Amino acid sequence: GSHPQLEDMAPRIVEHPTDLLVSKGEPATLSCKAEGRPSPAVEWYKDGERVETDREDPRSHRTLLPGGSLFFLRILHGRRGKPDEGVYVCVARNYLGEATSRNASLEVAGE
Repeated sequence: GSHPQLEDMAPRIVEHPTDLLVSKGEPATLSCKAEGRPSPAVEWYKDGERVETDREDPRSHRTLLPGGSLFFLRILHGRRGKPDEGVYVCVARNYLGEATSRNASLEVAGE
């Protein structure tokens, strides 16, 4: 017989991101930790659109950390736009299903 603790499990989010207020040019981390078996793949969405990280674009200022958190080298904020400001969720998936975190808003302080 197989051990019950070795059964595959759908993902669940064990650490949710929280709202952040960051000064522009500063680093920031949106936390996310997911459990599941097999280990779920984590993706981030901002305002419903998938967030590109340095995995897709080596020049990106956003890094997906091994645990699933999203790290910003520096918060980008210019006169023309606020590319990092918005509402983020992290989604963890494996073949059994997916789990979505709570919404976390990232706001840029100042101006």
